[in-house]
Amino acid sequence: MNIEWGKLILETLGMTAISTALAYLVGLPLGVILKLTARKGLLQCRPVNVVLGIIVNFLRSIPCLILLVILLPVTRAIFQRGTGEWYVMIIPLFFSSVGFVSRSVEQSLQDVPSGEIEAAKSMGANNFQIITKVLLPEARSSLLIGLCITLVNVIGYTSFAYNIGAGGLITQIYYFYTRHTGDFMSSWEFWALIIVVVILVEVIQEAGLLIAKKVDKRKQAK
Repeated sequence: MNIEWGKLILETLGMTAISTALAYLVGLPLGVILKLTARKGLLQCRPVNVVLGIIVNFLRSIPCLILLVILLPVTRAIFQRGTGEWYVMIIPLFFSSVGFVSRSVEQSLQDVPSGEIEAAKSMGANNFQIITKVLLPEARSSLLIGLCITLVNVIGYTSFAYNIGAGGLITQIYYFYTRHTGDFMSSWEFWALIIVVVILVEVIQEAGLLIAKKVDKRKQAK
């Protein structure tokens, strides 16, 4: 079986990177709003917080495979096709991860000591300055760890690309199994595909943790 390694890796990275970037484009502001409108938040507003919380929890509760089916009309409208190419997975992957991103960002911001926010207030900082100069910078280490977790989750979600023939490394593993039912376990290509996926996940995790440690000012101070 001729495996196009470069193509498969690029497809996996493309699906993962683009959908995650879009998820953060929407999920990061949502997470910030959830933090600000929560009880004792800078802009405490229970109705807004409850409505956004319900939307985020709803998105998080729908399995990726179901989203893949539900969003087929949207995918077709955007890409003029719903199957057969790696990029058709971007829309379902985005919706599968945006809720997780929102909660991850909210939790990261919750970990910022309230004393630092109060200190910024006492110096006359407005809400926008507190968000951009205190909340996000102080939470950056936690935010980076959340980003790594999201990327790893999205790589796992790319396995559903098999259902619509959308490509990628994990899809190729499924194809290999279906086409070599009897002897796939003894094939070096099958194990090579698995090893490449594991290496990809490990590189993302270790690189993310290393960067997160370097930017964690609290640990540096100790």
